[in-house]
Amino acid sequence: MMEKQWLSQYTDSIQTVVEVPVVPVYRVLEETTERYGGQDAVSFYGRTLTYKQVLGMARAFAGAIQEQGVQKGDRIAIMLPNCPQYIVAYYGILLAGAVVTQVNPMLMERELTHILQDSGARMVVAYAPLSGRVQAVQGETDVETVISVVLTPEEAALSQGVPFEAFMQTGVAWRPVEIHPREDVAVLQYTGGTTGLSKGAMLTHYNVVANLVQTYEFFKEEITMGQERYLTVIPLFHVFGMTSCMNLAIYAGGTNILLPRFGTEEVLQTIKRERPTIFPGVPTMYIALTSHPQAEQYGIDSIRICNTGSAPMPVEVLREFERKTGAQILEGYGLSEASPVTHVNPPFGVRKPGSIGIGVPSTDYKVVDLAQGLQEVPAGELGELIIRGPQVMKGYWNMPEETAHTIRDGWLYTGDIARTDEDGYVYIVDRKKDMILASGFNVYPRDIEEVLYEHPAVQEAVVVGVPDAYRGETVKAVVVLKNGAAAAEDELIAYCRPLMAAYKVPRIVEFRGSLPKTNVGKILRRAIRDEMKQR
Repeated sequence: MMEKQWLSQYTDSIQTVVEVPVVPVYRVLEETTERYGGQDAVSFYGRTLTYKQVLGMARAFAGAIQEQGVQKGDRIAIMLPNCPQYIVAYYGILLAGAVVTQVNPMLMERELTHILQDSGARMVVAYAPLSGRVQAVQGETDVETVISVVLTPEEAALSQGVPFEAFMQTGVAWRPVEIHPREDVAVLQYTGGTTGLSKGAMLTHYNVVANLVQTYEFFKEEITMGQERYLTVIPLFHVFGMTSCMNLAIYAGGTNILLPRFGTEEVLQTIKRERPTIFPGVPTMYIALTSHPQAEQYGIDSIRICNTGSAPMPVEVLREFERKTGAQILEGYGLSEASPVTHVNPPFGVRKPGSIGIGVPSTDYKVVDLAQGLQEVPAGELGELIIRGPQVMKGYWNMPEETAHTIRDGWLYTGDIARTDEDGYVYIVDRKKDMILASGFNVYPRDIEEVLYEHPAVQEAVVVGVPDAYRGETVKAVVVLKNGAAAAEDELIAYCRPLMAAYKVPRIVEFRGSLPKTNVGKILRRAIRDEMKQR
């Protein structure tokens, strides 16, 4: 088992096991405020907030939701782009003993309805231009209150809920709630599954804090406490952004430089103005920055550390970005069910491009046979990657069967096909699941197929990911039309747009007379995917 074999050459640089404090997540913010209260916690388009200010606002938000009757364990959804209110709401919800329910702001009404119904969220903190979308489905959910966040004066007219700032003034003083970190859920992180329906990964306070401690231990020689500046453009609703940007910066007393979206020119201007030192990103971001002809003129050499995940990092992009910045890109791996970080290429040792690296402290891992998942396979052979550690989720929300299938004897079965080398480095080869990774977002084919099947001209549809030099993968639909029916590629793409998030919409539609099937009529998705790879 590749538990700690790689450590023989790194024992002076890293602890094999870290001690995880058994505390609520919000203690991270409180303790950092005690040390760095007057320093900037957030920078957002020229506006800054100190740690003392952020904690005060989070406590005010906690008191306000308590005044509305929120009890320990109630779920409150956050549906925001990156902004200071996100951090305030996140920690305010946790201070009140409630559960943060992460919602992607790009979800359309049918997708949003499922998550709100499944979680039973009582409140939603929503971006003002999207608050109408929440209110449109509110009657089908348990949502009692929509709290609206306005980021520009022009957005005020779009607000259809209680204004965020006004809401914070409606409460009484925050009343502390007893938290049992190993058992109490801090975050419901929604992720997809074999059924095509999003599942809520229950991340306890202990899970989230553990992953912070594990990640910090891995990077401690590179991070200067109280001084780092994190370029936080990875969405905070994504588990990678939550842990590796927002929470890790707070844990280390750094500044979160927040951007609501990735735009190459805006990011470069922000780098020039804010001089970030750490930049967690996904490959498409590094590709865009590297491709900009004047990138080096924006002072991108202020960046020292980049960690990337969510999709494979092209080696040539890695080398070119590092040449222009002098930074080091460290490719890693994680998943929602593990809070998310489990593996990273070590900053203190050998980096192997194309590998996801080695396990972070207190993380055991092995590659097991694909048939039963019981026998560890030798280095170099393919199998399923499984993981064990304090960051592994409690289970899926209200899904005991899915939980039992995914967590067995304490091991998290990732569904990813991998191999290890003799040093214990892991290489992800393929996925047992059909998930597509497009620009760092998880795309689940069945979500799209169900929409396509609702089109009156579609008889059969299968969705696969195809290689894309920029997005990593792009979504392709292979469609069989009904006899006598007609539909064009542009028509089907346009049909999908209002019914799903933009990153899920097929970019390519291919029409066929038939699809490959098993002898019982099941469409052979893998056969189509393999065919695409050979083209």
